[in-house]
Amino acid sequence: MARDQAEIEQKNRQCLESFVVRARRVAEHSLAEDWEKLVALIDPKIGVRFENGEIRIRHELPAEEVVESAAARIRPILLATEDCFHMKALGYACRELPRDAERVRAVRAEWKTRVAPATPADAAYRVLVANMATGEEHDLDAHRLALAWIYGDVVHHDTERRKEGDPFGLRDRFRAAVPLVAWTMVATIELLAYIEALWRDGVLQLRPEVFDAQVALKSTVWEEPAQMFFAPVGTEPPSGATTSLPDGWLPLGKETDLSRLQNIFGGQLLHPTSPADATVPSSEDSGAGHPKSDGNTERTAHVVPRQPVKDWQAELIEGWRAMQP
Repeated sequence: MARDQAEIEQKNRQCLESFVVRARRVAEHSLAEDWEKLVALIDPKIGVRFENGEIRIRHELPAEEVVESAAARIRPILLATEDCFHMKALGYACRELPRDAERVRAVRAEWKTRVAPATPADAAYRVLVANMATGEEHDLDAHRLALAWIYGDVVHHDTERRKEGDPFGLRDRFRAAVPLVAWTMVATIELLAYIEALWRDGVLQLRPEVFDAQVALKSTVWEEPAQMFFAPVGTEPPSGATTSLPDGWLPLGKETDLSRLQNIFGGQLLHPTSPADATVPSSEDSGAGHPKSDGNTERTAHVVPRQPVKDWQAELIEGWRAMQP
């Protein structure tokens, strides 16, 4: 029995740790930089004006690409089958704390209503459309429209959801998805803060590194010291990062003719930069993209030039022509 209890606690702890890592990545998204604007997206306002006796309704939402990346970050949190789905694990952790257990139950109830409403009536609104030419009518609630965008247009290509949402158009699907994405982000970030508070109070026994590990890149431009070696095509590759290089490998230096180094597309793989061209990251980002050095870590890059190949478009066209009768 003790062993079963230990396994349950370990499983729930791993689930909460996975949630913390994913939630921190959600918190790093650009939409979360302005908290008030993010909260406002949960219930976006529409503008109404009159023009030549006609009512005009105006919607102003973030760029679709921005919301799309946010949807990709929250998607695992929406699914009970994912490792980071957190509600049951959090309830288990707080089972012996009456006040926290009550709070978790309230959070779980709101989460279920927002993320998986039981009936169309529980959704924020419904959209009804009719095709005047064919007489076809369609009726879909906001939640299913939102899921049609998330799973039909964005993170998957669910043909059934697309078919269901197609009569309403991409704009209606997107408009329904924005509040769901925004609410999930807000709820996730708030729950992250609550879990961290429980961890600091000793209620949750989580590994400290899940609160410190890098979860998102703040800069995708950085510079780091390195050693580089190159060899002709066909040379035996190195067997490991710390093993001696096989014969034929030469170090890359200032006097190396970089024009000899080409990538698979025939372009130059490396190009020299002057100090003015180099962009050095801030101290905050200097470790972005790789583990922090402990003073004994040496970074080595092995350059394996390849023979240039034909232009891929021309090659495809040539292959297509060859198959014609």
